[in-house]
Amino acid sequence: MGVALSDCGRVDDASAYALHAQAARRALADSGLGREVIDGIASAGLGTLAPAEVAEYLGLRPRWVDSTSVGGSTWEVMAAHAADAIAAGHADAVLLVYGSTARADLKARRRTANLSFGAGGPLQFEVPYGHTLISKYAMAARRHMYEYGTTLEQLAQVAVQARANAAANPEAMYREPITVDEVLSGPMIADPFTKLHCCIRSDGGCAVLLAAEEYVADCASAPVWVLGTGEHVSHTAMSEWADFTVSPAAVSGRLAFERAGVGPADVDIAEIYDAFTYMTLVTLEDLGFCAKGEGGAFVEKGRLQLDGELPTNTDGGGLSAQHPGMRGLFLLVEAVRQLRGEAGEGRQVWRGDGGRGRGRLEDGGRGRLPEVAVVSGTGGWFCSSGTVVLGR
Repeated sequence: MGVALSDCGRVDDASAYALHAQAARRALADSGLGREVIDGIASAGLGTLAPAEVAEYLGLRPRWVDSTSVGGSTWEVMAAHAADAIAAGHADAVLLVYGSTARADLKARRRTANLSFGAGGPLQFEVPYGHTLISKYAMAARRHMYEYGTTLEQLAQVAVQARANAAANPEAMYREPITVDEVLSGPMIADPFTKLHCCIRSDGGCAVLLAAEEYVADCASAPVWVLGTGEHVSHTAMSEWADFTVSPAAVSGRLAFERAGVGPADVDIAEIYDAFTYMTLVTLEDLGFCAKGEGGAFVEKGRLQLDGELPTNTDGGGLSAQHPGMRGLFLLVEAVRQLRGEAGEGRQVWRGDGGRGRGRLEDGGRGRLPEVAVVSGTGGWFCSSGTVVLGR
């Protein structure tokens, strides 16, 4: 019913709590509803008693809460839980809210992360060998390249097209065009990933207000509906991951499409978690937009750009727009804006007679707004996935 971002990018004068509050106020204003309707809250990643601390900071006393934490897919999973709670009558309006000063807190967060990785559990068997999060994604990418012939140039295309989409987004942190050669020649981070294969680090927050159907008449904008959801967890230790070329989106996506009663061919836009270029490519495969192993060819020829066959990460994604630690909620905000036709001049996707994603007419011609969007979040190193299908 309401979606919004806080200030994003470089935000040196606000705490993470302040970013939560700013995003929440803006989402509530976007919905046209009063704060008194909110009786549920979902939040993760801040404080030791989230979402209780966030609720108190916002002056809310919810009767339904969710603090599910499964990494980057947290917000899609929370959206699924919130939709179920509303359908069951356990809540009427649930606020999903997030904020992070990840860029400003980079050094402190690295120290915290190093301590947590050595705390025991399944990861204790990998930590001594130096496995980092990015190295795990890199190993998975290398396996896909070995199995299916996926090339570095194809992976680089994901970053190039994300930046092309960001160019039309005034809220994106990086908007200058990049080339495949620039991606390939950048500083090596973890083979085969150079710097531009990896997400940026930003500050920022966002919020989504999900409400029961009875509130539609009071809302400021046309509703966007949750058509279907799915969630799945796969592994924590790399030794327990059966196939490095298959992500848990293969299960969460199938469930979401089945419950929504639509399929990949019905989707007009895709918002996919992209901490690394390989995430986008393999998630597109696992959601069924192309066959397994064909992701490299699929992302070529501008298919992911605003005027492409399947506009993907239309705000520029985590590779170019913003990535303040967990980006899953940003995916939902962008999908809603696109379905409402509120993405703005130059960034709004239009459907034409040529198929999904085509018909973004520069000559003033009229197209149709997107009708179906798929949002898929990934957590950990392909450890978890949440997929949400939205419809206008």
